[in-house]
Amino acid sequence: MASRCSGLLRAFSRPATFTRCSKIATTSRCLVTATETASKSTPPPPPAATSKDATVTRIVDDISSLTLLQAADLVTLLKSRLNIQEIAMPAAAPAAAPVAASSEEQPLEEKPKEKTIFNVKLESFDAGAKPKIIREVKALVPNLTLIDAKKFVESLPKVLKENLPKEEAEKLQKTFEALGAVVKLD
Repeated sequence: MASRCSGLLRAFSRPATFTRCSKIATTSRCLVTATETASKSTPPPPPAATSKDATVTRIVDDISSLTLLQAADLVTLLKSRLNIQEIAMPAAAPAAAPVAASSEEQPLEEKPKEKTIFNVKLESFDAGAKPKIIREVKALVPNLTLIDAKKFVESLPKVLKENLPKEEAEKLQKTFEALGAVVKLD
């Protein structure tokens, strides 16, 4: 009790250059010089965008108060309720070099273009390798839970990845074939 009172008396006896905290009685650490507060002040946050619609404002307030796990659950629920499918972004293909004109101007023999972009499709797997396949699918698709990965594997044939370059598609095919799966490149 005596230490609290002495701290309070010291706080009131300080010069006016100090600012006092609202909880002076509980701690003497709240006191800071006016120069320190001026040098450590941060710029105010930018004003929040507001909507004229009260419903929208209420929804934004509710969403901003969610935890990270609750926000993730909200996203998955909205995707399922609104039937939003996740779309893989296509990989950029290298630009083809222009063909030089032949000096004899003979018609060029057209060669069939080699396919460079593939879809990796999981066709089937060995029953004993099912847990390994489920773990690999879960690791491959970032937003997939273990239960979703199990459902994915049980509903074969399914496309694992779309629009992959040839090297990545072959690497993925080798990985799954090493686990005991049958993978097809489309």
